[in-house]
Amino acid sequence: MVEGLRKQLGNVKAVDGIDLAVARGTVFGLLGPNGAGKTTTVRVLATLLQPDAGRAEVLGPDVVREPDAVRRRIGLAGQYAAVDANLTGRENLRMVGLLAQLPRGEIKRRADELLERFGLSHASDRPLRTYSGGMRRRLDIPASLVQRPPVLFLDEPTTGLDISSRNELWDMIRELVEDGTTVLLTRQYLEEADRLAQRIAVLEFVTVIE
Repeated sequence: MVEGLRKQLGNVKAVDGIDLAVARGTVFGLLGPNGAGKTTTVRVLATLLQPDAGRAEVLGPDVVREPDAVRRRIGLAGQYAAVDANLTGRENLRMVGLLAQLPRGEIKRRADELLERFGLSHASDRPLRTYSGGMRRRLDIPASLVQRPPVLFLDEPTTGLDISSRNELWDMIRELVEDGTTVLLTRQYLEEADRLAQRIAVLEFVTVIE
C-alpha cells in the first residue's frame, strides 16, 4: 500500500504523489517511460531510499518505521544483474542464503532447487564471468527468491533478455504467483505488462525544479 509517496532527487521530483494498492497473490504492473519514477518507487518500497513524504507498507510493516520487517518479506531484482562474476551460479545462491541466515542444509537444497527451476543446473558450477548476459539475468531472479519472499519486486526484469528467455521468465513469474507470491514489476511497454499483470498503473514524466 502506497499513499501520497514523494521523493526528490537533486532538482528532480522523481516521485510526486503516488497512490498504489496491490492485492496479494497478483502481478501489478508499474509502467512509464524512462525517468518517470518507477525505479525510485521500487527502491523506496525495498527500503533502499527513504521517502520525503507519504507512506508505504509492505504486507503491513511500514518501510520507514519497520525496514527490517519489510526486508524479511521481499525479494528484489533490479535492472542489472546484482550477482558476483567471480563466483559460480551455485555459490552466488548459497551466498544469498548465508546472508539471509538460512540453515545451511536449507541453503544447499534451495540453491539446487532454484537452479533446476530456472534452467541453470548445467552451468551451476561455472563462474558467472563465463555466463551470457541473459544467463546472468536469469540467475538474478532466483537470487531474489532464495529466502522465499512473499513479495517480489522486479525492476525492468526483461532487460538484456532475448525473446526466448523473456518468454521463459514470464512463465516463471506466472508459476510464482500461482504459488502465492505477490509481484510488482516495472516496464516501459504496455504489451509486455498486459500479458501478466492483473492491474496496471502508469507514471508520467518527472518534474524538474528550476
